[in-house]
Amino acid sequence: MFLNNVIHTCLLVFFTVSVSSAQVKTLAFKAGQLKNTRVKDAYDTKWPQLQEDLKAIKVNPETFSIYMRAFKYERIVEVWLKDPSETKYKLFRTYDICASSGNLGPKRAEGDGQVPEGFYRIDAFNAKSDYYLSMKINYPNTSDIILKEGISAGSNIMMHGNCVTIGCLPMTDDKIKELYVLCLESRNRNNPVYIDIFPIKFTNENIKLLETNYPKSKLNFWKSLKPAYDFFEEHRWLHKVNIDSKGHYFYEE
Repeated sequence: MFLNNVIHTCLLVFFTVSVSSAQVKTLAFKAGQLKNTRVKDAYDTKWPQLQEDLKAIKVNPETFSIYMRAFKYERIVEVWLKDPSETKYKLFRTYDICASSGNLGPKRAEGDGQVPEGFYRIDAFNAKSDYYLSMKINYPNTSDIILKEGISAGSNIMMHGNCVTIGCLPMTDDKIKELYVLCLESRNRNNPVYIDIFPIKFTNENIKLLETNYPKSKLNFWKSLKPAYDFFEEHRWLHKVNIDSKGHYFYEE
C-alpha cells in the first residue's frame, strides 16, 4: 500500500510538473511576442473590442480555437472560431485581401508569383516583419513538395500587413493587427491555427465559371479540394485530409 501511494504521488507530481512546464512555455510565447511594440499596440488597440465581439457571438475569448478559409477569386479571408465544448465553428468575421498576385491555380515553383492552394496552418509569427506583422503559412506541404515543378516548390508564404505582395495574402496594417491577435491567442493555447486556401467558393455558378475558363489539369486539382469545402459547408467542421504517394488529396469517410 505504501509503495502504491508513493507511485501515485510521483505520477501526480510528474504530471503536475509537466502541465506546469507546458503552461509556462505557452505563456512565455505570448509574453515574448508582447515585448514587440507592434504586437503590444495590436493588443492595446484591438483586443478589448475583439473580446466583446467574441462574447457577442457566445465564443469564450479565453478558450477559442481558430480556422481560416481564404478565397483567391473573391479576395477574402473568413475567420471561424470554436470553443472546445462546441461541435461547430462559428463565422466571426470576413477580411478583405487588399492586393492580389498570380492567377487561380496552385503554386508549383519558386518564384512563380502564385498564392498556394491547399490545406495549411500558421507555423510562425513575425513581429518584426518588413510588412508590419506577418504570419508564416507552412507552405510547401507534402502535396506541394511531391507536385512541384523544377528544383524547388518555393517557401516563405505569409499573411501580412502593408498591403503589398508577391504570392502572399496581404492585409491592411489595421486588419493584420486583428488577425495577428486572434491567431496568437489561439496559438498561445497550443491550438493549431489552420488555414485552407481555395481558388474560389465552389458554388454551382462558380464551378461553371472554372469549367469554362480553365484547363482540365487545374480542374482536376480543384476537384480534389472541393470535398473539404463541401464538408465544412455542411458540417461546420474540418474534414480529415490525407495525401497519397502521388501528392493527391483524399479524405476519410
